[in-house]
Amino acid sequence: MAHSARPVMAASTAAATPVDHYRFFADALDSLRADGNYRVFADLERRAGSFPRADHHDGAVSEVTVWCSNDYLGMGQHPKVLRSVQDALAKSGAGAGGTRNIAGTNHNHVLLEASLADLHRKPAALLFSSGYVANMAALATLAARLPNCVVFSDAANHASMIEGIRHSRADKVIFRHNDPADLDRRLSEVAPDRAKLVAFESVYSMDGDIAPIAELCDVAERHGALTYLDEVHAVGLYGPRGGGVAERDGVADRLDVIQGTLGKAFGSFGGYIAGSRDLVDFVRSFASGFIFTTALPPHVAAGARAAIEHLKSSRIERERHQERAATVKCRLAEAGLPVMDNPSHIVPVLVGDAGLCRLASDRLLTEHAIYVQPINYPTVPRGTERLRITPTPLHDDDAIDRLVMALDEVWRRLDLPRRPNG
Repeated sequence: MAHSARPVMAASTAAATPVDHYRFFADALDSLRADGNYRVFADLERRAGSFPRADHHDGAVSEVTVWCSNDYLGMGQHPKVLRSVQDALAKSGAGAGGTRNIAGTNHNHVLLEASLADLHRKPAALLFSSGYVANMAALATLAARLPNCVVFSDAANHASMIEGIRHSRADKVIFRHNDPADLDRRLSEVAPDRAKLVAFESVYSMDGDIAPIAELCDVAERHGALTYLDEVHAVGLYGPRGGGVAERDGVADRLDVIQGTLGKAFGSFGGYIAGSRDLVDFVRSFASGFIFTTALPPHVAAGARAAIEHLKSSRIERERHQERAATVKCRLAEAGLPVMDNPSHIVPVLVGDAGLCRLASDRLLTEHAIYVQPINYPTVPRGTERLRITPTPLHDDDAIDRLVMALDEVWRRLDLPRRPNG
């Protein structure tokens, strides 16, 4: 006997007020504005061959000097890179044509993955559409599929790593930032027969501190844990061939996974992992963030490969970059500006208030033609808001002079805190 469909009973709405979805959106944005954390994007147009100068579109067009680009070496403007992009664009067209599995594997992808594997002295590498996606997809896949896995995550890890771990639904343990002893203690509390994955970064991009990679590997190896190192703010910049801090420190062979980006020091776009052939193939075969994503355009891959191969043999850019970063830090300190000490190329200048940080950035742009984006919560904790300055080899002495004078003037006008002896 057929059963009649049962009606779906609606919840009582006698005294209920419908949700005003759009009021919710507006209130949330108003809250961000009130806290000084609303993000405003400057309309900039990079000039090929003129980096770090750019055109600022704000009613009229004016020239500004960019001091916060993650194109750390200016490779996005390098002649070799531009020629490679142009040649590949003329040969292969604009798009990849689909996912890598269906129609999107171009020979430029194959060559780039071989170049990346060689950069890190690993058997294999795998491309993703961004560094963020590389972290999310790889960590989510590894942690979800390793048997009864526990992920040990540095307390300062990037949002992309946190998201990947969260999506895996694996157990997560957070260890104190850059603290091998705390990692050792926490690993000791987990049963030996569980899979373990230790995830951390080399250069932490907001404070500019550097992980004790060898010591963290020592701990992970004692407990039979896999190691996953994010080198996005180090590849191209450290090591004799630009392989990152792990290459510089001679420990790259001890890392199970090295993750990096093509969008910072290599001046292009995309992300990747490098590791053993089976591990990389495992991620390729099971990571939905790879399987179902359109591949990088061939000309983007060609440009990235040109930058990588150039930086493998050229140290000029790295040496100049380190000198420029050290010079800026010294000059800011001499001016009494609160530059935060660290051993890397990152130059954070502490403000400590979201509204004042935004105001300082605005005045640098409108009054001094200097673009430095404010860094506020949730990127950094409240009370540590800052301007994050990233010198490049192409910032000359005159540009540094103008930066220091502009910051000094803004600090005086806004009565911002200085160094104790400033």
